[in-house]
Order: sequence, then structure tokens, then C-alpha cells
Amino acid sequence: MPPMQHTFHVDLRGIVDLLSRHLYSSPRVYLRELLQNSVDAITARLAADATAPTRILIEPRETTGDGTLRIHDTGIGLTEPQVHELLATIGNSAKRDEFGFARHDFLGQFGIGLLSCFLVADEIEVITRCGDAETVVWRGHADGHYTVEHGPRREEPGTTVVLRARRDFDHWLGASTVVELVRHYGELLPYDVRVGGEPVTEGVLPWHAEHPDPQTRREALLRYGERLLDTPPFDVIDLEVPEAGLSGVAYVLPYEAGPGDRARHRVYLKRMLMGDRVEKVMPDWAFFTRCVVNADELRPTASREQLYEDDLLESTREALGAQLRAWLVRLASTSPERLAAFLRVHHHGVMGLALHDVEMLRVVDEWVEFETSEGSVCLGEFRRRHRVIHYTSSVEEFQQLAGIAAAQGIGLVNGGYSYHGDILQRLHRLDPGLVVRRLDPDDLATRFDALDSAAELAARDFLATARETLDERDCKPVLRAFSPASLPVLYLEGKDARLAADLRTAREEADGIWGELLEDNIAEEDLRARPLLVFNHRNPLVARLTSTLDARVVALSVEALYGYALLTGNRALRPAEVTAVNGAFLGLVEHAIHRGGR
Repeated sequence: MPPMQHTFHVDLRGIVDLLSRHLYSSPRVYLRELLQNSVDAITARLAADATAPTRILIEPRETTGDGTLRIHDTGIGLTEPQVHELLATIGNSAKRDEFGFARHDFLGQFGIGLLSCFLVADEIEVITRCGDAETVVWRGHADGHYTVEHGPRREEPGTTVVLRARRDFDHWLGASTVVELVRHYGELLPYDVRVGGEPVTEGVLPWHAEHPDPQTRREALLRYGERLLDTPPFDVIDLEVPEAGLSGVAYVLPYEAGPGDRARHRVYLKRMLMGDRVEKVMPDWAFFTRCVVNADELRPTASREQLYEDDLLESTREALGAQLRAWLVRLASTSPERLAAFLRVHHHGVMGLALHDVEMLRVVDEWVEFETSEGSVCLGEFRRRHRVIHYTSSVEEFQQLAGIAAAQGIGLVNGGYSYHGDILQRLHRLDPGLVVRRLDPDDLATRFDALDSAAELAARDFLATARETLDERDCKPVLRAFSPASLPVLYLEGKDARLAADLRTAREEADGIWGELLEDNIAEEDLRARPLLVFNHRNPLVARLTSTLDARVVALSVEALYGYALLTGNRALRPAEVTAVNGAFLGLVEHAIHRGGR
């Protein structure tokens, strides 16, 4: 026998619970869905009769007097077959064409909007008339059953929805809440929307309102932005993407927002507010803006609280990003002082953008100051002085080497801050002949002057003692002459020395099969590189130390200078190094006391 067909049974209470917990963020959306249905019904009637009235009247429970909320519209209405087909079938919608695709003109597309009313009501009554057809009354209940009957003839086509509140949900149907929600969601709708007879719609988008001159318009938009942000915005930027039917404004925040902050925007779809916490409207790098836009072509998700991610949304983001970039470039050319003020607040955002956009890289090159061996300087000026630019990968390394690099005529930039190193490596996009490389401390040592043969010979015993003292520290002493003379000693750890230190640590800590594997695969030459402790022969203290005959004094001084070099280089001292430095200090004190007592 062929298999028997069965139909699904839907637990409406379970569906309502699903909507309230997982689809809609709050019961307040019920009024948005009712407004949406009324707007779509009016849109459908206008398509057939351009002279049809466009009114939506909402009566809170205080106005009706029977505890119900009523919303009346002059839309197209429903026939009795449509009532059975559309109101009693979850997921069905009249807002699709014969192929099942969403029709362009309507706000709602998913066929579940009316169910949101069950978040606040146990019973929904729909009184509707389409054209000259009879008036139909549909009553749906939260337990899953519904009734349909003919009612008294309505004076004109349209629909009235009546809600009877659930227990403890009366406040959702009250006048103050209804006015707030209708104004929140529908204040920009092009139709006449009233609550208890009072109009709540403005009828014009703020950025399309007529003003006598551009300055007056700008001031009006800034006031509008201040209401949205609760603070005066830094600036306002017009936005327009014709293919998405999008227009609006972006407000530049007057305070710093980090890349990790969620940029949430106010988005209207066909002038109905979708939400004021909508994400992914602007590019990720534009976290310094908050925008208010209306779009006719972008698609919402089923909850109508976020935008559906598709090719149109992606191209819209790219177009909006281009308009933000154009604003920044225009600011740089027409109002440098305003750009400087913007960068003081939002330089991180601009730096992030410069990693992907050449025009923003030009802005950073000319206007953002970097910490260099010659002070705070814009990169454009610095690269005109230096055709080879070195940079450090950490702030501590820059602080240690900046003065030495300046004395050697090396152009050094602090690349230790966010984006700085990456920006420096992209400068070749603006200046192909420029050389940018990370400074290796070993390379810096090659810039120092070697001693003449007489000085080398006189320092032979000093270097022998220094090598013996520093052997336990895995450090190699070097005697050179460099500026500034006030610096007695410098600790330099190049990339080869860092690698060797890591390999030695790994081999010492590994055991078992891993230890054997490392023993077999690490070449001895890879372990030989050592950090350098460079003694400055131009420093009077070091010059005297190299001619000192007392080996114990030399050893103690070398140990003390080793600790000094680590501390001035912002390097942490290991416990053994702390002990050695303390011992050297006490030994030198004891030696000084002993000499003074003789």
C-alpha cells in the first residue's frame, strides 16, 4: 500500500514562545508589525487606486474604553478566502508574487508578523473588507483555534485589528506606551498616522527637509544628531546609495570609539524604523560613526531587527565607505585644523583605514605625527629627510635606542603602537624608492666606531675579565666608541641572539622523546649567537674602567653595568640577575669603604 500522507500539527503556544524568546527581542515589536501590515495594505490599495485615502488610526485601551487596542487602516483589506489562506497559515504571506518571491513594495515578507501580537494578547480580532466584498471578522486565539464570520459592513475598505491583552500585559496597550512605540517606529512614515486623534508622523525625512541655505540645513541635522547621540556630534556627512534606495546621514562621534566597539546604527526600511541597534551597515573600520539611513531595497532578517547579508548589502557598505573616505580627504584639503581635531580623537580609526586605502594612507602620511628619533614628526616630512627608515617593534626598544640612533644619524620610528609598524611597511605605496626596515640591534652595533690598536691593547685585560663575568649571563662584551658619551653601556639583542636563546631554553626544558628530537635537530651554530653588552669607550667611567688593574673591581663593575643596561632598556631582570647585581653593588660599596678607611 502507498504511504499515507499526514499534516503537521502546530502548537501555537509553542510558536509564540519561540517568537518571544528567539526571534523578537521584546514584546514592543507587536506595534511595529501592526503598523507594517497597515502600511503594506495601504500601499497595495494605492497600486490599484492612486486616490485612495492613506490613514492609520490607533486607539489605545483608554480611548476604546473596553480595555482593547484598535488599529484602523484604509488599506486594501482581505476577502474571506484570503482570511482563511493568510491569517490561519503560519508563514504564508500575500506579499509574494506567484513564484513565491518577496514583492518589492512591501515592508513585511515573512507571513509571521501577526503572530507577534500574541506576545501581548490572548485574542486577536481582524475586521476587514476588500473592495465591495462583505466584511469578514476573524478571531484568533493563543490556544490555536480561530473563527470566521461575516460582520456589519464597514463604511469603507480597510482593516481593523483588535487586541485583548494577556494577563499582566495591559500596560502594552496603554496610551503612553502606544504613543511612544508608534512615534519610535513610525514617525517618518509618509502616511497620516494618529494615536487617539493626535498625529505622530512628520511626513518628511530629516535629511530631505527643505531649508533656506546649506548652513541652516547642516545646523538642523546636527541638532537632530544631538538628540540621537545625547551629545553634539563632531560632524555630519550625507550618505546616498541609489542602487539600494538608501539615503541618510552619518554622524562622526565626538569621542573615541574602539575597533572592538559594536557600531550600531538607526535604519529605516521604506521609512519604517527597523531598529536603532542595527549592525553591519557601515564598514568595520568606520567605528567612529553612527548613521541614520532609510533604504528601500535592502532586505531585513525574519525578526526585522538586522539586515540580511547579501551582495547588495556588501556593495552598499563599500559605497558608504567610499563616501566616508571622500569626507576625510575633503577635510584634509579644505579644513586642516578640523582634520587635526578629528585625528586627535579618531586617529586609531583612520590608521586602521589606511591599512586598506591609499587615500587614507596619504592622510596619515601628511597629518598624523609619529614618535621618531627626531621627535614627533609626520611621516611625509620624516621620509623627506631619510630615504632609509628604520623602526622598532616595541615601545621599550624605541625608548632604549632612539637617542643612540639619532646620534648615529639613523632615522628611527617607533613602530610599537597599534597599526604603526604596518603603516610604515605600506609607505612604499606612496614612495616606491623609500626603504623601510625593522632595526636589528646587531646592525646598530656595526655603526659604532672601533677603537684604535693602542686602546684595544690597553683594554685587553678588561675584556678578558668582562667575558669571564658575563659568560654566566650568555652575553658577549664588546668595546666600541659611540655617541652619546653620557651612555656608558648598551645591551643589544639581535634576532639571531633571540632565536638562539629560545632554542637553548627549549632544549633545556624538553625531556624524553622531545628532548632527543631537539638534540638531533638543533645545530650548534644556531646556539652560538649571544646578546651584546657594548661598552662605550667615550664614556669617562668606562674609559677609566678599561685601565683598572684590580680584576675584582672590574668584575663587580661589569656585573653592575650589565644590570644597569637591562634596566635602562626596560628589560626584566631574572632572579639570578637581581642577585648578581645586588652582590655587585654591595661589593663596590665595600671596596669604596675599604679604600676610604686606609
